[in-house]
Amino acid sequence: MDPKRVMDAGEVRDRLAGELPGWTLADDGIHRTVRTAGWKASLMVTTTIGHLAEVAWHHPDLRVSWGEVEVTLTSHDVGGVTERDLAMAKRIDEVVGWRPGEEGGPFSGTPDDPKFAYIPPPED
Repeated sequence: MDPKRVMDAGEVRDRLAGELPGWTLADDGIHRTVRTAGWKASLMVTTTIGHLAEVAWHHPDLRVSWGEVEVTLTSHDVGGVTERDLAMAKRIDEVVGWRPGEEGGPFSGTPDDPKFAYIPPPED
């Protein structure tokens, strides 16, 4: 599998639907908006995504605001969505969406008090 092969739109949509339901395809890239609990949380999400991107050497476009971070992934060097973009999206979802209080183990997660809020729980 060539990690730089540009996928066609149908293939990308199928992969997003099956593996990354929070992401959409538009303008030759995949997009996701991560809702946050405010400015501090938006900066934490941005820094986390920045770290993941730097170690993978694959850099997203980000728009940061008080209550959300918009992420766009595309492989600029080949002009479209590739396996690298999908892999980065999956890693972002895994790390940013990690909710230790819901899985048990030694980490309880953030307190319920809104002043400690980070990423709101997923909407049902």
